[in-house]
This record gives sequence, structure tokens and C-alpha cells, in this order.
Amino acid sequence: MVNVIIGASSGIGTETARVLALRGVHVIMGVRNVAAGRDVKEAIVKEIPTAKVDTMELDLSSMASVRKFAADFSSSGHPLNLLINNAGIMATPFMLSKDNIELQFATNHIGHFLLTNLLLDTMKKAARTSKREGRIINVSSEAHRYTYKEGIQFDKINDQSGYSNFAAYGQSKLANVLHANELAKSLKVDGVDITANSLHPGAIVTNLFRHMGPISGLVNIFGKIALKNVQQGAATTCYVALHPQVKGRSGEYFKDSNIGQASAHGRNAELAKKLWDFSMKMVK
Repeated sequence: MVNVIIGASSGIGTETARVLALRGVHVIMGVRNVAAGRDVKEAIVKEIPTAKVDTMELDLSSMASVRKFAADFSSSGHPLNLLINNAGIMATPFMLSKDNIELQFATNHIGHFLLTNLLLDTMKKAARTSKREGRIINVSSEAHRYTYKEGIQFDKINDQSGYSNFAAYGQSKLANVLHANELAKSLKVDGVDITANSLHPGAIVTNLFRHMGPISGLVNIFGKIALKNVQQGAATTCYVALHPQVKGRSGEYFKDSNIGQASAHGRNAELAKKLWDFSMKMVK
């Protein structure tokens, strides 16, 4: 089984890569920081000498980087059974990506959306030839409940005047849920043996908090009391990636290694379709 984890050079992504490697999965990590990715690979191989781990450079905030990653992966000839869209940035000040899209929306949603689309044919081929269910996982967050009041601000994605760093994060995490739901519907229509789900990993201490100033220090001081550790945080991702109980479940939102319930916006099929069409126009 070959797995691609996007954003595996720290936190949940690193732990997910370690667990999957331990289970014999060939892990390919898409990382922005290649040096950090190399360190993670070395640490995993040191702990698990039989581990098959590779790193490839990927900057999700750049569509050119996403397209290069997908092209390089496709030309490698590797099959693809598992795609874990885990990368993310959180509560950043207002910035635009290289493609002039608000940075959190660009990185947390558009990058994953484009990459998933570009790798889908490879996944479909693997599902057909291996007779093994493919799984696509979007790592979202309970923060998807705390978005702008309309859910997704389609007409104001780049509106600096009304920008809220937390609401913009929530918007991008809601997009992860809606993307998985609409993708699940599309895959079902295609009759292909691939599921798509989203999940909340649990509030954990990771460097996602790096843009949050004084809060970052408080999180590190008190986090280990109130928040999950990284192993616990990665547990739901690993469960949805590997557990037989999840077979055939698609378009679900998981929490604490169980099926949970997304917000009303997260369950809105019309909003999911609108986001899909909006995202398709953005990546053209």
C-alpha cells in the first residue's frame, strides 16, 4: 500500500507517517520544508528499520508547486491507495498566496483540492488493479464551526477589510469538510472503490499555533494538561486511514475515532456543490 501524507514534517502529520510506516505502508511525505522532512524520515527509519519513507517537496499555497508534485508523483509509477490531506496553517495575519488567494483558504483548501483532483486518476487505477479500497482523508477541525456567518465568503475571499484570522481559519476548515462530502458523492456516482471523509483530530499542541503570539506560549505551558498529545491527535487520522470498520463509509465527519456530526454548514449539500464549482474555477 502506498500512502501520500501532505504536511508530514511536524505534529500530527509526522506521527501519522510513523504509525503508517509501522503498519508496512510505503509513506510519501509532501513537505514544504525539505530539511525538516528529511529529519522526520531519518527518525522514522531509525525507529523502524524496515520503514519505506520518502519525501517530496510541496508548497500547498502555490498551484505551480502542487502541479509539479502531482506530475512528479505520477511519473514515479507508484500506485496510490491513501491520500491524507493534513497540511495547514492557522490564524495567520491577512496575506495573499503566490496565486493571489487569501493564504489560509489557498493553503488549507485550494492546494488540497487541486492536488486531490490531480492524483485522482492514479488512485482510481490503484483501486481497480489492487482491488483494495482507496481512502481520501481531509484533516479538518472543530474550528469549521467558527467560520463567517455565511459559511464560505465566496465574494469576499480576498477581502482584507472584513478579515478575521480565526474566522478565515474556520472557513478553510469548513471547506475541508465540504470538499470531502462533495468528492464522496462524485466517487459514488463514478462507481469507484474510493471513499472520502473529513475529521477532527483533536485540539493538540503543534506548531499550528505559531502565528498566535502570546497564545502560543500559553498553549505550550498549559496545552499538555488540557489538550491531546500528538499521538492522541493522530489517532483518528490513523483510524480512518486503516481500520476495517471504516470500510465503505464515505462523506462522513469523524471525531475521536468515531463518526461525528459536522456543523449545519458542513452538512449543506448546496454549499458543498457551490464550493466545488467555485474551487474548480480557481484552479483552472
